[in-house]
Amino acid sequence: MTIERISAPQPSADELVLETTVRPRRLDEFAGQDRVKQNLGILIDAARKRVEPVDHILLYGPPGLGKTTLANIVAAELGAQIRTTSGPAIERAGDLAAVLTSLSRGDVLFIDEIHRLSHAVEEILYPAMEDFALDVVLGKGPGARTVRLQIEPITVIGATTRVGSITGPLRDRFGATYRLDYYTTDELERILRRSAAILDVALDETASRVIAGRSRGTPRIANRLLRRTRDFAQVRGTGEGIVTAELASAALDLLEIDHRGLDALDRQLLRAIAEHHAGGPVGLQTMAATISEPVETLEDVIEPYLIQSGLLARTSRGRQLTAGAWEHLGLTPPPQPPAAGASQAGLFD
Repeated sequence: MTIERISAPQPSADELVLETTVRPRRLDEFAGQDRVKQNLGILIDAARKRVEPVDHILLYGPPGLGKTTLANIVAAELGAQIRTTSGPAIERAGDLAAVLTSLSRGDVLFIDEIHRLSHAVEEILYPAMEDFALDVVLGKGPGARTVRLQIEPITVIGATTRVGSITGPLRDRFGATYRLDYYTTDELERILRRSAAILDVALDETASRVIAGRSRGTPRIANRLLRRTRDFAQVRGTGEGIVTAELASAALDLLEIDHRGLDALDRQLLRAIAEHHAGGPVGLQTMAATISEPVETLEDVIEPYLIQSGLLARTSRGRQLTAGAWEHLGLTPPPQPPAAGASQAGLFD
């Protein structure tokens, strides 16, 4: 994907260490996702009282909303070790078996992009989640036999941006499934103030609202914009390094991020649909070809926020611009064709 985008929800390589610095460590430090936090709190407290591992958890939603952070928080709240991997990183069933046998009782295995696990790896994961066992095949051909090995009781936490791509048998083995939604402006302001304190950034209260309003409801993007506005304030400011609302607006305008959080690529997509496809409906493949982006990037990264913002509608015939999108672009929508079955006389009345 185009990771150079300032509004890309995936972290760049140099952001990973910084994200660890500002990442909340406990549930009470985590801003937003109140429903998910309450459910996780009950789940964790109940497991503590029973002295058992927490039930397996599936977290899904757009990237950058805190799935990895919550997985680490669950482990921290339980005082357990966490082992982090991802679907593409586990290529063979033996790789997963090696990880599972290395875990101790109550440990957490976090699998990011769990929808990308291969079928062979999933087959190993099923008994591990259900019976805390591994089914190992010894030998080949007619003489092959299966031996069941017990492993320590653990908690598997899966994260995905495409919950519909997870197979039914795997999804059914998660005892708790939670969706993470985009954050409100108030929640993002709280996150920005906390990050500013950790990074020693002098952030004006009105500036935090400006940055939060353009962060696409995503904490990762909010923290990234905070750093860029800090740089702008140090270079173009009064020399005190204070990020004011005026400096924040100027910095984000320079980055081509408008008041709704749309960047140049978002506007390019909306304008292409408007000018080349009369506002739609238009297919996903055609949209991706129009802006030279992979379909996965369009579907997982760009489109969800545009739909959430009410600028793009998903219909049975394809994607279509809403009245809000035409207004945002400053364009006039084309006249609608007459309704099916309209009489010729009615057309000239």
